[in-house]
Amino acid sequence: MTAPIGLIDCNNYYVSCERAFDASLIGVPVIVLSNNDGCAIARSAEAKALGIKMGDPLHHLRDLIRQHEIRVRSSNYALYGDMQRRVVAACEAFVRDFEIYSIDEIFLDLAGFEDRDLVDHAHRLRAQVLLWTAIPTCVGIADTKTLAKLANATAKKQHRFGGVVDLRDALLREEVMRVFPAEDVWGIGRATAGKLALLGVTTAAQLRDMPMKQARGVGTVVLERLVAELRGIPANAVEDVEPQRKGMAVTRSFGTPVTTFDALMGALSQYALRAGEKLRQHGLVAGRLTAFFHTNRHKPDRPQYAGSRATTLHPMTSDSLELIAAARRCAERAWRDGYAYTKAGVLLDDLTPVNARPRTLFEGDTDRRDRLMAALDDVNGRFGKFTAVTASQGFRRQWRLRSDMKSPAWTTSLAEVPIVRA
Repeated sequence: MTAPIGLIDCNNYYVSCERAFDASLIGVPVIVLSNNDGCAIARSAEAKALGIKMGDPLHHLRDLIRQHEIRVRSSNYALYGDMQRRVVAACEAFVRDFEIYSIDEIFLDLAGFEDRDLVDHAHRLRAQVLLWTAIPTCVGIADTKTLAKLANATAKKQHRFGGVVDLRDALLREEVMRVFPAEDVWGIGRATAGKLALLGVTTAAQLRDMPMKQARGVGTVVLERLVAELRGIPANAVEDVEPQRKGMAVTRSFGTPVTTFDALMGALSQYALRAGEKLRQHGLVAGRLTAFFHTNRHKPDRPQYAGSRATTLHPMTSDSLELIAAARRCAERAWRDGYAYTKAGVLLDDLTPVNARPRTLFEGDTDRRDRLMAALDDVNGRFGKFTAVTASQGFRRQWRLRSDMKSPAWTTSLAEVPIVRA
């Protein structure tokens, strides 16, 4: 008998984090915007009811925002990341172990709690999270991760369950799977959904009942494992060990168009600095770097140009200073005067674990630079990203992302901690 698995999912997570510190947002339509205040990436239930869809551009919503007094917030990832840590802390006493799947979803290992009423247990877990964070959640319980995702989705959509669905109950599982769309099952992409529809497989129950060989033929071993999980057989539909990354990117749109090389290089320096930090976090080195930049493709009436150059990193490295130097070499070769650039980025390829990287004949002692990078990561980890930066990033940074409606960093910056007066 397999141990039960839970999935706790924070409802409208970004909006809920904003509401936790601003009670005026409760009960009114709220949207949270993507980087550079571009489009809606989180919507309250009230905003969804007004027809706002995920990814709607902000400039298309101006009239609707004025008409319905929709509250708008820029994304505040420092706050959302710290609130996730608090959600995890609230869950720890209720589970044997957990796996963070995304910023708003956590798989729960409920082994050892089978003798309890797990629905009641999940309700008490939800109450604990709400008490500690003010974030509402839903919980799905099942024998596999795929079924737990399905249970959680049902808990969100059907209010009669009170926020918790336990699909270990065979009758309830059958009832839910008969009406749950196959295209909404975790791991089913658009192309696979289309193939299944041609076979008449449109519900989770029909997908579960597919012959295993047929499932493999339609969607390779991935779909075969998913079908097994829908039958209650754990098949590791999600890899227990994260596969090695083959590429990495840091790209951003600019808050203000960039027209000078120094300003562009300031942005690329920051992106390369961040790329190096990400490499070191994952214990990797890169063998190739590409720097690119381009004008606004959505304004064809203005002069257009897209520049991109790549260079081999020899020796392979995760040193941010070396990545910045490589990005400069690429940018110098691709630069053209007379254009207003609106986006740039740094791409890293040919990634290899640092202990497996090929050594070069004339490679010197890297210990000193390794210690420098470790100190840089420590300073920025302790005091906030880009506390310590290179001079090439500059100080004015006109290219920084727009975040005109960003809430304070309530939980991570002493200067922005709310003041309560009695």
